[in-house]
Amino acid sequence: MRSVNIERKSRTVRATRAAPARAKRELPKVQPGAVRKDDKPGLLSRLMPRRPMMLLIGVVTVLVLLGALLASGVIGRTVRGIHRGIDAVVANAGFGISEIHITGNRRTPYSQVLEVLGMQPGQSIFSADLWSAQGKLRHLDWIASAEIHRRYPDAIFVTLVEKRPFALWQMPPDAKGQAPIAVVERSGAVITTREVEKFRRLPKLVGAGAPMAAADLVDAVQAHRAVAARLAAYSRVSMRRWNLILDDGVVVKLPEAGWARELDALEHLIIDSGILERDVVEIDLRSSTHYFFLLKNGEKKDVERGKET
Repeated sequence: MRSVNIERKSRTVRATRAAPARAKRELPKVQPGAVRKDDKPGLLSRLMPRRPMMLLIGVVTVLVLLGALLASGVIGRTVRGIHRGIDAVVANAGFGISEIHITGNRRTPYSQVLEVLGMQPGQSIFSADLWSAQGKLRHLDWIASAEIHRRYPDAIFVTLVEKRPFALWQMPPDAKGQAPIAVVERSGAVITTREVEKFRRLPKLVGAGAPMAAADLVDAVQAHRAVAARLAAYSRVSMRRWNLILDDGVVVKLPEAGWARELDALEHLIIDSGILERDVVEIDLRSSTHYFFLLKNGEKKDVERGKET
């Protein structure tokens, strides 16, 4: 056999060039808060002081100066002077108050209303404080409501509604023992304690709580002519019931309930029985079955209802 020698060629290793290493990019070193040279500061940055303490000192200084001016009255006088100047200009233009018309003041003097209004002739009609004037008018004794309107160019119109007097009330004694008399409304509200003698013809009320409960009784008595002709006063007893005080001093005791029926009975006793012509000082109508009478000599009598003579 023939042998064959085969020589192997050695493999050559292909050398590869290594890529050059990339240089690392370094970020610029910028400190926090640093401003670049090409950045221009804004307007706000230029106006703001670099030191906060300077700003604080400036604010305090301004406040102190303002406080000093206010305390000295310079600012107030200046403002008032400006207002007076404006008022003068407006008044010269034809808007100065030259007329004040007041209606509805039957018991409130015209001069008192003018004093409360506090408006001066020639004053600017725009500067008149109508709201404040209305409030002041409502605090007067007789004024129930008040309305004030401007009528351009130079007039003020005041419309008043006065309270209506209903009765005279002798108030309970105070700490000094005085019991003043007041004019009251139908609702019981006190109107005034001045010049009450002008209202002597009004019904007279006596006792605590009398004005608040008297309206219905007064109306009912007015419907009984004989009783009304002899009545002097209405007396409230323990804030529960009424006594009628007649002109000759006779006291008529009414019950808490059903007093309207007893007024009919009293009318009958006055007209048909002539009870007031007798020596009676007290008539008790609180019983549903009997009349009780107290005579001047102290004697007491009772009469069954329906059998009186």
